Amino acid sequence: MPWIVLVISGLFESVWAIALSRSAGFTRPVPTATFAVALALSMGGLGYALRSIPVGTGYAVWVGIGAAGTAVAGMLWLGEPAGLPRILALLLVVAGVIGLKIFH
Repeated sequence: MPWIVLVISGLFESVWAIALSRSAGFTRPVPTATFAVALALSMGGLGYALRSIPVGTGYAVWVGIGAAGTAVAGMLWLGEPAGLPRILALLLVVAGVIGLKIFH
């Protein structure tokens, strides 16, 4: 269960990062509220998962999922470049996250 919570928390990290960029410096209420809720859920889930997953592994997996998810969302929905080098770099991040889980 902690690993499932960690993955979901990593996805919420992507949500709050995108909402933060859309909040225009916390001047837009809906993205600001989305940011706050997603941040609380993301941090709460990370805290829960770290009860049984070592902090180095858990944090690295959480950050990797959040970073990769945010980058993919940026490429798919926010018009960010999606060239082959960027996609290969994201695959390396994903491979690292999987490796941390396997060799935990």
